[in-house]
Amino acid sequence: MDEMIRLGDEVAAAVVDGDPVVALESTIFSGLGLPSPANAECLRRCQAAIRAGGAVPALTAVVDGVGVVGVDLGEGPELDRVLAGSDKVAARDLPHALASRLGIGVTTVSASVTLAAAAGVPVFATGGIGGVHRGAELTGDISHDLTALARHPVVTVSAGAKAFLDLGRTLEHLETLGVPVVGWKTTRFPAFYVRDSGFPVSATVESGTDVAAMLAVARRLGHPGGVLVANPIPTAAELDPNRIQEALAAGLAEVQARGLRGPAVTPVVLAAIAEATDGGSIPANLALAESNAAVAADIAVAVAEAGPVRA
Repeated sequence: MDEMIRLGDEVAAAVVDGDPVVALESTIFSGLGLPSPANAECLRRCQAAIRAGGAVPALTAVVDGVGVVGVDLGEGPELDRVLAGSDKVAARDLPHALASRLGIGVTTVSASVTLAAAAGVPVFATGGIGGVHRGAELTGDISHDLTALARHPVVTVSAGAKAFLDLGRTLEHLETLGVPVVGWKTTRFPAFYVRDSGFPVSATVESGTDVAAMLAVARRLGHPGGVLVANPIPTAAELDPNRIQEALAAGLAEVQARGLRGPAVTPVVLAAIAEATDGGSIPANLALAESNAAVAADIAVAVAEAGPVRA
């Protein structure tokens, strides 16, 4: 592997042997995603779900100027540094982060998908993807997550997109980019904390085998990018849609008043949701991340069993 990218020992062996691997972003497991100790608990639950499903977890991050796919998950300084990371790295930031030898960079969806593809890991799990921000027709504020999904041949499992986004425009933009969006045992596109955003998906899959077959056909047809698998938050963990809408309105009003855009929007809106739900958003985050990890493991096993895709 190029000196700019390092695979953890277990991940490297799994990739060489064609065994199932699930990549994970690191922003959600840092203080930028969840407060301590919930961030460490979330990682523990996600990696346990992936291993229980028969796959190897591969946490991505930038460590001392190297893109790592498979951060050491044992008790040690590398993992502690990632959990405490405060520099967020998106795909656009990777060249500078690696060239400048950044100490620790926690990866977003776009950076994680980029690193996973470079490492030969075809399945990735996250919480929710970024997308088209409200008012993007004026600001042009669209997350690079969507372009990364279209650019790299990686299956991304998420609980839809972040609820404060313009979900209708996000789905339209994914269609424009040619990214297949399928619902995991659902006909509806989820909105992170709630199971139904009000928008349908174009197709439904019932198993990892369905996704693996779809991926194989996409490759035979020359589709260059990935697939988005939308997995709704577990029913028991779903939050009250009315309270979420009220919190979104309050958070977005603050965002507008402060003139915030892009990455600065997320922490403000998430804080408003946490306050409105009396902290209930944190258990919901853990539940949906764990569920996505389990679904991703199912898909990774099926993709590994199907073997290399021939064009």
